[in-house]
Amino acid sequence: MLSNAMTRPTGPIDPDATPSRMWHFFHPLMIPLLGAGLMLLTSCGNSEESPQQNTTPSTLPQSTITVGFGPSTYINQFENGVKPILEAQGYRVETKTFSQNSMIPAALKEGAIDASVHISTANMIEMNRRLDADMIVWADTPSAPQSLRSLKHQTLDAIQDGMSVGLPNDPVNLERAVRILEDLDWVEIPPDLEIATFHINSVTPKKYALKLVLMDSAQLPRALADLDFAIINGNYVANQGDKISDGLVIEDSPPEHLVKVAIRAVNQDKPWAHDLKAAYESDAFEAYIRSDELFDGFIYPKAWQKESNQTDRSNQSNPDNL
Repeated sequence: MLSNAMTRPTGPIDPDATPSRMWHFFHPLMIPLLGAGLMLLTSCGNSEESPQQNTTPSTLPQSTITVGFGPSTYINQFENGVKPILEAQGYRVETKTFSQNSMIPAALKEGAIDASVHISTANMIEMNRRLDADMIVWADTPSAPQSLRSLKHQTLDAIQDGMSVGLPNDPVNLERAVRILEDLDWVEIPPDLEIATFHINSVTPKKYALKLVLMDSAQLPRALADLDFAIINGNYVANQGDKISDGLVIEDSPPEHLVKVAIRAVNQDKPWAHDLKAAYESDAFEAYIRSDELFDGFIYPKAWQKESNQTDRSNQSNPDNL
């Protein structure tokens, strides 16, 4: 047996023994066994490390989607109408709410969020220029028009010289608001002004000499009690439980001012981006929006309007459907 073949010391080990003198403690048959043991340990170590060596984060599918919002009802749309669809597909879905919309494009560019739901096409063009960013319109979502509102006056007939009108202070929303006043003949502005660089100095009185008060869009609902009139973005109106349709004047929002879902162009071929787009275009999302009174007065995506018109025409042509 192996134990009998091994040479055993007959006395105490000499601490000063040289390697040549100590070698007789190990039998030559032990060398293959030691080698096999080392090979086994090496093999086990390699098998544990191999997944890390062969797989990099860039090859793994993204399982978390982070979407950024300003303080608005667009996050309600997402949380209740889109997020459940994505979670059912296995995604982990996170939302980030920024105190100011101006913070969101930079966060999207830097990768702090994967998508945003707050920006119009007009604003996106300008922010891409300023930030050297690559944001693109990725999907439509129900968009809230601006409205002219007042707590002090019940009709437009109350307007007089010197009255105060609150307006958003960012160029894009300011231009929208002033267009409403222009349509009322209260003010006038030169034609062909750039939306992204619109300035209050471009506005001159027409029928009335008004006091135009600029402030952050989100502050206008709270300031309305101190103003004669204010033009407020529709998402803030809906967010405080009021109806957009109760405004004295409702904006006929041009396409460039409708809110869009935005992502970076570099991500447009990613599976998560296509799943996000599909969720916003789904029948389930449309059904949720149409069933919630919070979104009364919102401007629906054109695709929804076409489907609604086709259904109406089908019902008219086939009385059995009525």
